[in-house]
Amino acid sequence: MDEEIKKNIAIIQERIINACKQSNRNPDEVKLLLATKTVPAEYIKIALQTGCTLIAENKTQELREKYQSLQEIPHTNHFIGHLQTNKIKDILKYDVSCIQSMDRFDLAEKLHHRLQLENKTIEILIQVNTSNEESKFGVNPENAIELVQQLAHFESLKIKGLMTIGLFSTETEKVRQCFRTLKDIQQQIITLNIFNVEMQELSMGMSGDLETAIAEGATIVRVGTAIFGKRIHPDSYYWNENK
Repeated sequence: MDEEIKKNIAIIQERIINACKQSNRNPDEVKLLLATKTVPAEYIKIALQTGCTLIAENKTQELREKYQSLQEIPHTNHFIGHLQTNKIKDILKYDVSCIQSMDRFDLAEKLHHRLQLENKTIEILIQVNTSNEESKFGVNPENAIELVQQLAHFESLKIKGLMTIGLFSTETEKVRQCFRTLKDIQQQIITLNIFNVEMQELSMGMSGDLETAIAEGATIVRVGTAIFGKRIHPDSYYWNENK
């Protein structure tokens, strides 16, 4: 498994480089995030030893279970799953530096109050449901700017950009439209010049559609399956903390 993981990472890195060349972008502008849901800590360690440093979980339970094992290798933890308000303490306890799935006011408000108690700040990305699917989390595109404006008042939350999960489809142009919608929202927010808001990150694109995402401006691509292999459940299962 060691060699397979290393080989897969090399393939993904090559795909990122080639996609950047196609779009006249600098590969240094695109970060590879390892989506490590259901992946055992020993496999994650192998991936980290290749020089990857950015990983993300979908469930706080997995954060907790793997935390001790992964401490010996320097890395950065993001959270990309749907977060329940009663799991906020876990996020802060296990050194998550960025929550990519911020999608509602009540969660942001409770997170802000907890951060104030602990005298901490955290980076967040606003998750937008660009495919308008009921099965997906995220704020509706038409409400995204308003949510950013509301959350900008919480000084403990450092808004760094946007995140989306594209349409699960083999029709590239339909998927592209999701990523283009996110880019459009980013550009609108930049022109508003909102205090306490940066729009440097666009987290979009996964194993099957990272080339399309990079062409549309992704700065973070989230890859799990193409590195660690297929999971028992479909992707949609892992986005809900309740399961």
